[in-house]
Amino acid sequence: MTPSQSPEANSEFEALGLDPRLVKTLSALGYEEPTPIQQQAIPPLLAGKDLLGLAATGTGKTAAFALPILQGIDTGGKTPAALILVPTRELAMQVAQAVHRYGKELGVEVLPLYGGQAFGQQLKVLKRGVNVVVGTPGRVLDHIGRGTLVLDGVGIVVLDEADEMLDMGFSEDLDAILAAVPEERQTVLFSATMARQIEAIARRHLTDPVEIRIVGADLPEEEAPKVQQMAYVVRRSHKLAALGRILDLESPEAAIVFCRTRNEVDELTEALNGRGYRAEALHGGMSQEERDRVMKKLRTGSAELLIATDVAARGIDVAHLTHVINYEVPSAAKAYVHRIGRVGRAGREGVAITLSDPREHQQLRNIERLTKQKVKVARIPTVADLHARRLELLRASLRETLLGDDFHRFRVVVESLSDEFDVVDIAMGALMLAQEASGGDSPEEMEEIPDATLWEQKPAAKGRGKGSASGKDRPTQRGGRKPGASGGSGAGTTRIFIRAGRSDGIRPQDLVGAIVGESGIPARQVGEIQITDRFSLVEVPDTEVDRVVDALRGSGVRGKKVTIRPERPR
Repeated sequence: MTPSQSPEANSEFEALGLDPRLVKTLSALGYEEPTPIQQQAIPPLLAGKDLLGLAATGTGKTAAFALPILQGIDTGGKTPAALILVPTRELAMQVAQAVHRYGKELGVEVLPLYGGQAFGQQLKVLKRGVNVVVGTPGRVLDHIGRGTLVLDGVGIVVLDEADEMLDMGFSEDLDAILAAVPEERQTVLFSATMARQIEAIARRHLTDPVEIRIVGADLPEEEAPKVQQMAYVVRRSHKLAALGRILDLESPEAAIVFCRTRNEVDELTEALNGRGYRAEALHGGMSQEERDRVMKKLRTGSAELLIATDVAARGIDVAHLTHVINYEVPSAAKAYVHRIGRVGRAGREGVAITLSDPREHQQLRNIERLTKQKVKVARIPTVADLHARRLELLRASLRETLLGDDFHRFRVVVESLSDEFDVVDIAMGALMLAQEASGGDSPEEMEEIPDATLWEQKPAAKGRGKGSASGKDRPTQRGGRKPGASGGSGAGTTRIFIRAGRSDGIRPQDLVGAIVGESGIPARQVGEIQITDRFSLVEVPDTEVDRVVDALRGSGVRGKKVTIRPERPR
């Protein structure tokens, strides 16, 4: 059976009421079955109902709202029929790419709008005509103010990761944007948390919404898998390099690496084999004969890694399996439990590793509640860690060789060199040759992988007043500081000077949005903000100063290049 022929996928997605062309596209992209949120959200959205969804990143919510949008779009229109609002430029690009992939067969035109991108290019595409706009609130509002984005034809608005947008200070922007959209519309709101502000915005802008909550039920304690669980927080662009380094350090006897789609399985398998690992793919697009061949390789040890989807891996039990690796956080907490249980059977010990995007912390929290176990957040191994591990493995291999008796034929080489060199130097030179023969260090392996573990969240204080979303800190107007942040240039923080102020229309949410969207640091790390008529000062951690300054110099604030530098010492 070819990857584009999957009766199971076709029947399950068709049962939700999706257009056959969309179902065909999903099958070609390797989607094998709808996730829980897709099963619950797609039918009411196709029916035109408003929807309020509590779901974290990675649960499949992009497809849950994108597919109904695409099904209802008239591609002949020149102005947007759908508007999707997201908190960051990274997510805007990611969602726009997903909508483009899903709607390619339908001829749907998609445009991402975000800060840091030239207005000219965005205007050119808008004039040509688009069907779906995916944008950050600040840039969308800029276009509305300039009269370059016409929303009269919008029939559906999606607020994706609404809690993040509110935390970044976009509440007023969201209200202004929704006021510019026709009242007779369908409104969809997704949030990882159901804070008071989310409930308030839902009351203001949603009409009799269908409510969906994707959370896991507690399992009996005896059913929770007893395996070592850890997570590495790493951005998508560094995931392959991080996986390779983790595999080198862990040296699994046999491991299953789980991916979400068949395409991801094929791409990752090819990439890992290209790096020297013995990896085999397993997904629903393979015949039974191919599946049997792959499993035989894994069981006999001729393959060490099985790259698989959840559907394809059902029922697999490999006696010498030591590791389960989630290349992405599973879309449902129960799926995580089923996956890692493969190394926790019959008293066997094992390791469960999850590669998590910084935005997926809520899903890890759901998993911890379900398993009643803490998922340890570990540091990505450094180049030094990798070298130390390789030397350790080399030492173990050498010791095993010396305990045997098959190395004596090399004595003549050592004796011929011993008159000129010290025996220890000869041994070290031989080890160096052995390590180089095994591949040595590639340029990628010599690069440090950025640490993205700074998403840890402190519990929200009880009794917070109005204006605080989900217990997270937010800057206040006119230079107010974040609750609990140190005043002035406190210990561990540096103020950044930005030559743009009130006379330029700069607001705290503009600065927070630019810093978070361009540099990628969490909103809670942005400290005290002071805005004067001509310039602004923003506190950020000392460790993030260069990152923030470089990012803002490249993109500017509200699309405008301005002077940005660390504040000069007084």
